[in-house]
Amino acid sequence: MEFTADNAKMRYDVESKTVFLEGTFRLNTDQYDGMSKMFNDVLATNPDKLNLDLTSLEFLNSSGINVIAKFVIAVRNIKTVSLTVHGSKDIPWQGKSLPNLKKLHSAVQLTID
Repeated sequence: MEFTADNAKMRYDVESKTVFLEGTFRLNTDQYDGMSKMFNDVLATNPDKLNLDLTSLEFLNSSGINVIAKFVIAVRNIKTVSLTVHGSKDIPWQGKSLPNLKKLHSAVQLTID
């Protein structure tokens, strides 16, 4: 599974159960429908665990953060999926924004290396 738009890429690696977001997501709100659909498609595979790798995600605007927040809430509501989010300390916005995901779902494992 893959979603691309402008300088942004989202892909799902089935074997590692990892969703990768890479590049710069500066999309309009309606352009995030593809990202939302892909998150829903990933959850439809009924995984027991998922990784969300954001270590190569340089920028994500507020509309994109909203999509990720809704994904985290969907994972919380399923209750059978463990979620680990990987961020990078070299990307300043991640250290400030990613800890907020734990407020949405306290069981999220967060690593910012």
